[in-house]
Amino acid sequence: MTGRIGYLGPKGTFTKMAVDALFNGEDKQSFKTIPECMDAIVNNQIDIGVVPLENAIEGSVNMTIDYLIHDQALKIVGEVVVPIRQHLMVHPSNVENWREMITIYSHPHAVAQCHHFLQKELKEVGIEYTTSTGAGAEFVSQHPDRNIGSIGNELAAKEYGLNIVKEDIHDFQNNHTRFVVLHRENKELQWEKLDEEGHKTSLIITLPTDQAGTLHQVLSAFAWRKLNLSKIESRPMKTGLGNYYFLIDIQQKLDDVLIPGAIAELETLGCSVELLGSYPYFQVNGLSVSSK
Repeated sequence: MTGRIGYLGPKGTFTKMAVDALFNGEDKQSFKTIPECMDAIVNNQIDIGVVPLENAIEGSVNMTIDYLIHDQALKIVGEVVVPIRQHLMVHPSNVENWREMITIYSHPHAVAQCHHFLQKELKEVGIEYTTSTGAGAEFVSQHPDRNIGSIGNELAAKEYGLNIVKEDIHDFQNNHTRFVVLHRENKELQWEKLDEEGHKTSLIITLPTDQAGTLHQVLSAFAWRKLNLSKIESRPMKTGLGNYYFLIDIQQKLDDVLIPGAIAELETLGCSVELLGSYPYFQVNGLSVSSK
């Protein structure tokens, strides 16, 4: 049994779609923000949390990465990639006059992903940002007397009784989001619904401040061992300009020789290395996910 699951909510978010794709059961609790969800893991309110990490269009979710690095020492134990389809939805009472809506409520990433449509079709409509796409849909459902709309997924429309008046308004069709499953420990979970696509190992690397060419040496430590890096990203250490962490994803499960050898070589160079997790990753191929 997986245990208590938390996610960035409310219901109707893409994060909830990720949760439903991975896990059966009803013990799923929503949180208003990413930090609240991650804090709940540390405080033992939930056993695991699911939060967004990266979008194919908008890039990394910096809140998740920075909170992992600076605030909560959690481990990544799984990942799922979900296709993103953004729809424009309104309360049923406003279906006929939706082009006259005054405000759209949604998450900043969702709004940014639909920039071309909004500029072309609804240029004069105001934008109000919410903590999630689900929160925007929930707000619209609670105010039927106002001609407002939200941007979100099919699950949100069903959950909050809204009508989709324009489907697939996102700018790019090949839009996906990576969601990570977080736990207090490096732990192998029993996955209930999807088949594994492969494994990743994620590291946080801090370079020494007084050595030239260290980043090149870091990459060489992986290259000569033929360890494929699927991602390398820098994030500020928040200790001054020019000081960065590097988040690196290795397209391989943690083994007994190659990755430990690379870590040992990096530490010899004066780098600090932290294992964020070694975990399976999954892909949701369908566009609708059952909530059961």
